Amino acid sequence: MTSIGGAASSGMVDWNLAVATATRLVRPGPDVSRDEARAVVAELRRHARSAEEHVRGFTNLGTPETHDTPLLVVDRPGWVRANVAGFRELLKPLLDKMQERRGTSPGNVVMGAVGGKVTGVELGMLLSFLASRVLGQYETFAPATRDLPAGANGGGRLLLVAPNIVHVERELDVEPHDFRLWVTLHEETHRTQFTAVPWLRDHLEGEIQAFLAETDVDPTTVLERMREAAQSLVGGRPEGEEGDEGRSLVEIVQTPAQREILGRLTAVMSLLEGHADYVMDGVGPEVVPSVAEIREKFQQRRAKGASRLDMALRKLLGLDAKLRQYRDGERFVRAVVDEVGMEGFNRVWTSPNTLPTKAEIGKPADWITRVHRKPEA
Repeated sequence: MTSIGGAASSGMVDWNLAVATATRLVRPGPDVSRDEARAVVAELRRHARSAEEHVRGFTNLGTPETHDTPLLVVDRPGWVRANVAGFRELLKPLLDKMQERRGTSPGNVVMGAVGGKVTGVELGMLLSFLASRVLGQYETFAPATRDLPAGANGGGRLLLVAPNIVHVERELDVEPHDFRLWVTLHEETHRTQFTAVPWLRDHLEGEIQAFLAETDVDPTTVLERMREAAQSLVGGRPEGEEGDEGRSLVEIVQTPAQREILGRLTAVMSLLEGHADYVMDGVGPEVVPSVAEIREKFQQRRAKGASRLDMALRKLLGLDAKLRQYRDGERFVRAVVDEVGMEGFNRVWTSPNTLPTKAEIGKPADWITRVHRKPEA
């Protein structure tokens, strides 16, 4: 098997084992013939090209020249490989610190190798769960590999997961061609956001790296905190202890400094996801005849989840927070556009200082007042 970025099996995470585990465990996709699969891939590529034009025209963001990132239509194992490459790139500074903290004595090296394999298996299990659920994704921090091209300026690529799109369109019993275009409108909006706003990628990466830098780099302590968090989520905490109900694993293990950073990250992600939903709905009626039916059925699917296990994993991974981001962010975008128009909304992309705060996501009028206030004479 091809290594992910060189010596992928060394250090705190055995990345190759993560890929192998996820690929082995991921559920097979829907039953389609080879000719059907080729037709789906070709149609998704066509829709991505047309979606680019629709999104650019609706948002007034970007030009054809700014779209320097590739489109990849992938299967579930392909999505896994792409995400492992991205995780490895993003987490490298943190994992290097943890490796340095652990030391290089023979005993620590052996324990590190064992721990790396355990972590690789655990990561692979989580990725196998997610690989059958993601319809598409703009990989912001994607490095180019031999098998996975990326944008020239700092990476980036747009992924569409063909088997998952086919699975959901069948599950919802919606018009396949309309659904495929509807999905690509959302994902193309994310590509437009990052390619039309040059500073956005570096800003987001800086916030994430600041969050990771605040992590306690002692491996034993980190594992212990995660174990306590997991116990609290499944009801295993001693009776009488309060304070962590309803919080995800990510929320529980953070420090006070990380909570501030996470608040800013939550606001940015709410903006990006809500903007994509707003654009998808704004363009939809013009080009997707059955958009109202698709939207209604997809919202119902989002809300109810698939099973109790699915809901538990969503909570553990913080995916329920992502669903709130879609809703709250879309409300913010809609309220701002209604008040100051698309041009006025686009001032959000001026600099990090014009991004909404977490509080402003819930109170769009406060953002309008701050960003559009007239200077005193």
